[in-house]
Amino acid sequence: MSPISIIIPCYNGAATIARALQSCLAQSAQSDIAQIFVVDDGSTDASASIVRTYAMRDDRIRLLQTVSNGGAARARNWAALHASTPLIAFLDADDEYLPGALAAAQAHLAQRPQDAAVRLDVEFAGFPSRLTQHADFERITAILSNTVPSSLVIRRGVYLSLGGFPMDEVFRRHGGEDGALSWVLSEVFAQSRLSDAKRVRMHYHDGIHAERFMNIQMGFTQADPVAGEQTMRASQAYLDAAAANLRQLRTLARSA
Repeated sequence: MSPISIIIPCYNGAATIARALQSCLAQSAQSDIAQIFVVDDGSTDASASIVRTYAMRDDRIRLLQTVSNGGAARARNWAALHASTPLIAFLDADDEYLPGALAAAQAHLAQRPQDAAVRLDVEFAGFPSRLTQHADFERITAILSNTVPSSLVIRRGVYLSLGGFPMDEVFRRHGGEDGALSWVLSEVFAQSRLSDAKRVRMHYHDGIHAERFMNIQMGFTQADPVAGEQTMRASQAYLDAAAANLRQLRTLARSA
């Protein structure tokens, strides 16, 4: 089983980062976790202090800090450059892994060396009943489980070859960088999802992107057409750049 690094971007996550870290450490009995990177992305709360406390207890935990808030995509990409394992996983600071999550992903990728990545199925905890009781809830949350960063376990070489999460300013304004990466993985490599059990828990909070996505998909609100067009254009540019990177790598590999 290949060792894995976990990457957690954290911006003012003092209320939840301990829960996220505890869920990572609870994976250790079954998973070969080599590194846990928490990127404190310009927080103004006690996030960094909490992570330092955990790092004193477990030397696999490393705190990386940015001078100013640059967004989750930049934080994830920076940490990926520090990782030294064949596999990397992403967990948002307000999410948590459920028991056996990473072991299942590692086993899948060990058994299927042709797979670039695997997704974990997500449990959506505490979401409003108007969403969870909607007839399309299962279909829409399946889409989300294939896009949210906390569901992703990927081979580090693949991730770096794609350029990591896209950091276009459009995504900082409107979100969607996770969807863009998912689109690239689906188009270039194909994505599989372990849907036999819930392995990641996403906790509801005000303003969460998942709620906005559900509201639009369920017809409670309308999508902003301008934001949608800008996001699609940025996503297409990211797909084109990633495909060009991979073509260049294949050409170089053949010539070598």
